[in-house]
Amino acid sequence: MEGRSEARSTLGIQTPSGNVIASHKAKNSTCEFWSGVTVAPEVMSRRTAASAASTPKTHGGPKMGDRHRPKKGSMGFGPRKRAARPYGRVKSWPNNEADEVRVQGFAGWKAGMTHILMRDLNPGSPSAGAEVRKAVTVVEVPPMLVLAVRGYKMTPYGKQTAGEAWADAEKLSDSLPDLPRRIPERKEHDSAAHLEKLKESNLVEVRVIVATQPDKISAVGSKTPGIMEIGLTGGDTSAKLEWAAEKLGEELGIDDVFTPGSDIDVIGVTKGYGNQGVVRRFGVKLLSHKNSKRRRQIGNMGDFGTGYVRKTIRQAGQTGYHQRTEYNKRILRISNEDDDQITPAGGFLHYGELNNQYLMIQGSLPGPAKRLIRFRDAARPRSEQPSVDITYVSTASKQGV
Repeated sequence: MEGRSEARSTLGIQTPSGNVIASHKAKNSTCEFWSGVTVAPEVMSRRTAASAASTPKTHGGPKMGDRHRPKKGSMGFGPRKRAARPYGRVKSWPNNEADEVRVQGFAGWKAGMTHILMRDLNPGSPSAGAEVRKAVTVVEVPPMLVLAVRGYKMTPYGKQTAGEAWADAEKLSDSLPDLPRRIPERKEHDSAAHLEKLKESNLVEVRVIVATQPDKISAVGSKTPGIMEIGLTGGDTSAKLEWAAEKLGEELGIDDVFTPGSDIDVIGVTKGYGNQGVVRRFGVKLLSHKNSKRRRQIGNMGDFGTGYVRKTIRQAGQTGYHQRTEYNKRILRISNEDDDQITPAGGFLHYGELNNQYLMIQGSLPGPAKRLIRFRDAARPRSEQPSVDITYVSTASKQGV
């Protein structure tokens, strides 16, 4: 009885074979006990030592994991305000070398998306030689009209316009009768004299002013042309001026600018969602359900000592309809509806049918259907890409998808 009482007070109930059956945890004991489980004494000692070794030696108890919670949203996209116009603005043109003079950009209307099957010709890819499915965006690109040539000179304050030479007003009125909706007619403009002035100037860059032709597509209701500036590459300044003088008043096609398989940058305006709250706008976390007033807000607006609300504080405001640039979008095909059908059965959703040439670009593009998108030579081009081998293009109906 004396031995049994001693065993019960220290480790539990001891069996005749020498094992211990733990029935409860002894007071002031550091060992762990399992109800109804037979544990050998040597196993008990090993588990106790392992548990003690795994416990961190900290003064404040067990060490917690470091919490990494960066601020939601990127300050690189600020200010998040509405774009000034429904199509993007190209702020710089890459300095790439070309054998011949050509323009570095174009514009078109986003029609919609579909999917294709293409053969993966990248030898280093896990799916090399196999057919892979890719999502593509179709952009209708009717010809653009060259309106003028503009020269820039370098000053202590940066580049400034040295002069412009516009095409003949009668020629422009015949080619683009809706142009006076955007700019006034230049009836008294000596194009030859302005070109000579540009040739005599010390120019550092030459660009052309072009206009879109929305009257050639049936999806867009507005017929007012969009006027934009496009950079030139290849040759010296005099060669660019001569090339631009020959193109004044002429149409410029997509085949004169880009080739299939090349990378381009896309500049567009995203889909707008109006004024939205901070949770929808930045994706901040909901506050606790015990919050006294509301949950879809931030915890505080900053410290008291600053005296104003910092611009880094996430607040509600305009969401969407921002200008964005996507780099290195790959052109898979440049064609037209007669050679390669692309319009799905029933037409593209919210767009309709294509009547002009189109671009097939891998991946998605910013903005909804019918929005004007601008293209530019890749500012940070990738290494040489494998050729494009498209085996199937889906023209199934997109209605009800």
